[in-house]
Amino acid sequence: MTGTTAPRGARKGGRWIERWEPEDETFWKESGERIARRNLLYSVLSEHIGFSIWTLWSVMVLFMGPAYGIDPAGKFFLIGTATFVGALVRVPYTFAVARFGGRNWTVVSALLLLAPTAAALVVMEPGTSYGTFLAVAALTGVGGGNFASSMTNINAFFPLRKKGWALGLNAGGGNIGVPVVQLVALLVIAVAGAGHPRLLLAVYLPLIVAAAALALLRMDNLAPVRNDTGAVREAVRDAHTWIMAFLYIGTFGSFIGYSFAFGLVLQTQFGRTPLQAASLTFVGPLLGSLIRPVGGALADRFGGARITLATFVAMAAATGVVVYASGEESLPVFLVGFVALFVLSGLGNGSTYKMIPGIFQAKALARGMGGEAAAAYGRRLSGAAMGLIGAVGALGGLGINLAFREAFSTSGSGTAAFVTFLGFYAVCCAVTWAVYLRRPAPAVLPAAGAEAKPQLTSV
Repeated sequence: MTGTTAPRGARKGGRWIERWEPEDETFWKESGERIARRNLLYSVLSEHIGFSIWTLWSVMVLFMGPAYGIDPAGKFFLIGTATFVGALVRVPYTFAVARFGGRNWTVVSALLLLAPTAAALVVMEPGTSYGTFLAVAALTGVGGGNFASSMTNINAFFPLRKKGWALGLNAGGGNIGVPVVQLVALLVIAVAGAGHPRLLLAVYLPLIVAAAALALLRMDNLAPVRNDTGAVREAVRDAHTWIMAFLYIGTFGSFIGYSFAFGLVLQTQFGRTPLQAASLTFVGPLLGSLIRPVGGALADRFGGARITLATFVAMAAATGVVVYASGEESLPVFLVGFVALFVLSGLGNGSTYKMIPGIFQAKALARGMGGEAAAAYGRRLSGAAMGLIGAVGALGGLGINLAFREAFSTSGSGTAAFVTFLGFYAVCCAVTWAVYLRRPAPAVLPAAGAEAKPQLTSV
């Protein structure tokens, strides 16, 4: 049994694989794994650049000195706007994969990144109105959508036993786009000074074109992945979709929110110069991105819920360190605690995304489905749910930046915001344990059905 590509002209719009059965080990060994890994590689590249553009304003604000006339609260609102739009577009981006094909949409979504990059290139100078900056920051949100479409696409390529690793690698490679754009900004500031933000933007224009071209030439569309409004409706009604979205606020929401805010917090609370802030900003996102596949792999081995709970416990502890350091104005201790939050959020990102397909497949098995039928149900529902979960989770980044904006506006310090985050992680710990780990399984999930609860504890 092998995967086949449709003859030229059989489908409009590019290369289509008509049959895809990754749970079949013979198919997987003969052709499936090779094809899946190739698509994963170019998906990572496009998503990586998408993350760089989405988080562009986390470094643009470092270039915006007094001549721009924008205070810290205004800068937090700029990056919060980019976060918000990026969260919203994740929902349509998720369903675009089924509508247009994973390869086709990767090409389109990569080319869309040219718009915010070129717009920023035009407006990035003193004297530009705040409203214009706000509109261009909102435009960068299209980069946030790339994650949702990429994860939905790669989720369909891999068997359940490989999803933790594959989704972790896909997301981790994409997340690295955050520290990479920050490193490029550091290089520009160190070499040319903070007055030359256009050099950073000029670097990304050809990279965007290259990513789109490689996706066009090397990726595939999966014909079995089609628009399924029934799956969307079922995912919306399922309690697990919204529980996992809440947990994803704590993991990915933390990662992206802190990534946007880190440099500005260093400048505002600790008085760092643009160069000093840029020299530190990239460390946390880099480590958090690199460790995300480890979170997925650990979840494959020990269970996603166990790794997720351990992650939230550790994040609460690290936040306690940050609260102490913020109150004492100790930059070294603050950096230790804040970087730990990045690392732990990266681990949690990997483990939570492993949980999603496992939850829906466990439900299918509990309802009497077997083998490929249960796996197909898991792929169908998790693909629909991922866009919703990713969108809600990304809104956590908006919440973090709004919390910082409020804290700095009222007290000149981020301490109050960190206390709020500490309380939120405590709630995440309680939810993870109560829903997915407590034995006997609690009767709080009517959508799961009583017979599904024992299996859910192993996701």
